[in-house]
Order: sequence, then structure tokens, then C-alpha cells
Amino acid sequence: MTPRLKDKYKNEIVKNLMSKLNQKNIYSIPKIKKIVVNMGLGADGADQKKLKSCISDISSITGQYPIITKFKKSISNFKSRKGTNAGLKVTLRNDRMFEFIDRLVNIALPRIKDFRGLSDKGCDKSGNYSFGIKEHIIFPEINFDKVERIRGMDVTIVTDAKTQEETISLLKEFNFPIVVSQKKKVKKIEVKENIKEDNKNG
Repeated sequence: MTPRLKDKYKNEIVKNLMSKLNQKNIYSIPKIKKIVVNMGLGADGADQKKLKSCISDISSITGQYPIITKFKKSISNFKSRKGTNAGLKVTLRNDRMFEFIDRLVNIALPRIKDFRGLSDKGCDKSGNYSFGIKEHIIFPEINFDKVERIRGMDVTIVTDAKTQEETISLLKEFNFPIVVSQKKKVKKIEVKENIKEDNKNG
């Protein structure tokens, strides 16, 4: 069965983006290529029982078994040694990617206490958007009573968007709760006020 959001992208989102981005070619519309989810292990990476628990949690959240990443060099401050377990990583594509977005946006993020939206500053120059999740227990797949330790996660949404504006427009179509930073709002207000003054003086 095709994921709901995948159908929505083909039937609704593409048309909406063509209009918003003033594009006539359907192939020029930005799309999400993959989603990368990372969970750090810290000192628990050496504990097989805790490692197994983390693998179980991230597998339940993403629907896919993770790969174990290793430290590339020793860092004394973090008590890490080269070659030891650093974290867990999952790369989601196609149907699993759309299913993850659906659960993330509509179920998980709204469960964050005092949630005020995602910052629009999470974009990089390559069209990717990244943000952190402090508590992995926001996902309904996790049984809180069986969690040994609450862990954070980093989510990176990789797109083929050419600009940051295209990336934000794409994600908003998927209902990502992205909010404009306060500084940008202030700048816009200042510009409008200056225009009004110029018009009066002119």
C-alpha cells in the first residue's frame, strides 16, 4: 500500500509548489531524497545491553535496522577511543521515508512539551534541513516504561532544493511546523516602516 504522504506529494504538493515557486516544469520542483536519523551513544556504546536497547528503540521509531557508527579518533574529553561505538544511524528512502515524515509531523512533534515549532535556521546551502530531538520517547512506538534512558536524536532531511526558500516551502507543504525567526520578522517590520516614511516624505 502506497504511503498517504507519497500520494499527497504526487497529487497535491507538486501542484502547490509549481504555483508558489512559479515553476512550469514538473521536474524542477524540489523533492525529499532521503532522511538520515542519528542517535548518539556516548559511554553506553561499550555496554552491549544498552546498545541492544538503543538499536531496538531506533528500529521501532524508523522501521529500519541502524548501522553502528564508530569514533574516527580518540577524544579524551569525551572519553572516546578510536574505533569504539559512537552512535546509530539510519538512512530512510522511498516509502519508509514518507511513513516516517507522517508520524514525525502529525504524532511525534506535537507531543513535545511547550513545542513552539522548528526554526527556519536549520537549512544549509545544499538544500538540507537539520534539527534535533531531545527526547526519543515522543515517538508512540517507544514504551516509556521500558526505556532505560531518554536519548536525543538528530534528523537531517536531504532535498534537491536549490535555495533555502525552496527547502522551507517544500517542508511546509508536508506540514513541518517551521516558524520564521523573530529577527527576520523585526527586519521585515522595519523595512515596511521605512517605506511608509519614504512615501510620506515623498
